[in-house]
Amino acid sequence: MSEQLSTFSENILPWLLSHGVNILIIVVGTIVLNNILGRIIKRSVKVAVATNSQVSKEAEEKREKTLIRIFKGIVRILLIIISTLMVLSEIGIQIAPILAGAGIAGIAVGFGGQYLIRDIITGLFIIMENQFRVGDVVTINSTGGTVEDITLRMTTLRDLDGTVHHIPNGEITIVSNMSKYFSRVNLNVGVAYNTRLDHAIEVINRVGKNLAEDPAWKVHIISAPQFLRVDSLSDSSIDLKILGDTKPIMQWAVAGELRKRVKEEFDKEGIEIPFPQIVLHQQK
Repeated sequence: MSEQLSTFSENILPWLLSHGVNILIIVVGTIVLNNILGRIIKRSVKVAVATNSQVSKEAEEKREKTLIRIFKGIVRILLIIISTLMVLSEIGIQIAPILAGAGIAGIAVGFGGQYLIRDIITGLFIIMENQFRVGDVVTINSTGGTVEDITLRMTTLRDLDGTVHHIPNGEITIVSNMSKYFSRVNLNVGVAYNTRLDHAIEVINRVGKNLAEDPAWKVHIISAPQFLRVDSLSDSSIDLKILGDTKPIMQWAVAGELRKRVKEEFDKEGIEIPFPQIVLHQQK
């Protein structure tokens, strides 16, 4: 028993009082530093993310939380790596060979993981630039759908058929966001060539105004759908362009209701919506 106490006092106790205390300081310091940097990141992101009147408060908070989580994760990983190396050094393990081996392994992984790194960097820019968020309707390259998930490596879309598309962020070249800030009804309605255009335009504008004032629809409409121009003189019809702004993702629902009401009102007013016809002339 005395020998054990002697060994403890001669070997273990001095080590605990020196290296053990240092290890404790490293661990506690890492935890404290992680908390401090986390608070700094949180405040910095809130300051850096500019308030936009066109973006809802919920959307801004969602973006802030995403950025904070990503930056905190990066800082946490760096602190763990640094503190682990410091602890190994205190234990007596030479970290120089480890760093050299890590460098060689990093080069090897770099050749095989270059696409992964490209995906992560692109994903970070997508999130920082707020190109799209979860719930947005987008077309990425030639694939369209609702964004179900965004990570640093991959974006997940679900199209109208319910098919889920997983797209590596590094392969994203063109993003078309159909639900950012606001959406737009862009609709053509054809009328017969014998229609009085001023009459048809008056009916369209009236229907659009009534739709925008309807309690069931006005919450989704920013500006009432209205006649814009004669868009084309087609083979069987005069095509009238109608535009109106809606809340994000509501353009299809509003356009469907607008078509329904325009058709009903045209029927009441005797305005014909033509269909393709072929006229045959028989020689006598």
